[in-house]
Amino acid sequence: MTNTIETHRFERPDDRLDMKDRGGIDIVKTSQGSTGMHAVFEPGWTWEADEKPLLGHPDTCPMHHTGYCMSSRLVVRMVESGAETPITKGDFFEIPPGHDAYVDGDERVEMILFEASGAHP
Repeated sequence: MTNTIETHRFERPDDRLDMKDRGGIDIVKTSQGSTGMHAVFEPGWTWEADEKPLLGHPDTCPMHHTGYCMSSRLVVRMVESGAETPITKGDFFEIPPGHDAYVDGDERVEMILFEASGAHP
């Protein structure tokens, strides 16, 4: 444990998942192991087409996500059950592994994700 305050900026990420014209995820990591992500998904983005190839083509997203939606609307589908849940601006959310997702509408989705675990770097 440290008694030093540590700050990081998404403008200078430690890592990035680049989804070209469909967006990306900037990743910051603290020395204590905490992870934060700033996700931007452009209209037309789908997990299947834009993120799955960057993760090695798993059947579904292997990540557990906790986060906050800053703009627009993302629909997340639990693949096994087919249940779809819209996540919209102002929602604090928790998503278990086994999902995929897509941007619903013609506006950019922005989210902050905390403490990701699983396949992301």
